[in-house]
Amino acid sequence: MTELNEIFKCNKCNKVVNVMVDGSGELICDGESMERLEAKTVDEGKEKHVPVIEKNGSTVTVKIGEVPHPMIEEHHICFIELFVGDEIFRKFLNAGDEPKAIFEIGDYAGDLKAREYCNVHGLWTS
Repeated sequence: MTELNEIFKCNKCNKVVNVMVDGSGELICDGESMERLEAKTVDEGKEKHVPVIEKNGSTVTVKIGEVPHPMIEEHHICFIELFVGDEIFRKFLNAGDEPKAIFEIGDYAGDLKAREYCNVHGLWTS
């Protein structure tokens, strides 16, 4: 069973899949079951991964780590997501980009949650 917005990873080819519609069955890649990733919430080690959310009016900036995360080909943030009520805002990043995303969310006043995926250390959430 897969659920909406779960993230899965193939441990052979490193492909990452985001579930867009709930469904039964198993996700298979390269002949093996894909691993369902659990988002971590507490930083460990020298690299910082927990998303930091800064809201200024209708603009939300999500930075990865209090100290900027490395953004080299071998180790970088692949995407940042911001959950705003029932909406999800997403920015894809590449090596060399700044590890942050800026989103315009309108007049939403509820709780915000951010999530990011590091190609070395996996899935993280605020």
